[in-house]
Amino acid sequence: MSGAHGHADHGGNKGVALLISVLALVLAFSETLGKSAQTAGLAYNIEASNLWAFYQAKTIRQTTLRTASEQMAAQVGANLSEGMKKQIEAWKKTIERYQSEEKPPEGRDQLAARAKEAEKKRDTSMAAYHHYELASAAVQIAIVLASASIITGMVALVWAAGALGLVGVAFCVIGFFFPTAVHLF
Repeated sequence: MSGAHGHADHGGNKGVALLISVLALVLAFSETLGKSAQTAGLAYNIEASNLWAFYQAKTIRQTTLRTASEQMAAQVGANLSEGMKKQIEAWKKTIERYQSEEKPPEGRDQLAARAKEAEKKRDTSMAAYHHYELASAAVQIAIVLASASIITGMVALVWAAGALGLVGVAFCVIGFFFPTAVHLF
């Protein structure tokens, strides 16, 4: 009778060992995907910051030229020489170019659009990262519970481990396909 009991435990332990192996695989995926999403999020954050800094530099240049042209016009008044008029017109064209420059896309309008797009990608990557982190936590706890079930023989721990493993898989799927659909934090 003890032989049958030992064989049943051995078979149960094989099942738990297989569960732990599957959980470890899910953990590896969630950790790898999480690190990738985190790195992408940081890169997009740097890109957005750089684009906003370039935008600010264009704004400063634009303001400086606008101030110079207004100051020249105010100081001289109606007695602007032809050279001064040409200079003011050149400054105004540069001011317009700083506002919108399609090729390369470096006008303020284009820089703001590119920065907002980088921010959107950053937010999506960081949302995915948070889902992968939750998946990793759920699967790590599941592995602990499954391991404890081998020692204690408590079947409820195996079921809890399996349920947490499914939660981990669900968060991996959400992180990969729908990172902005679920907002927990």
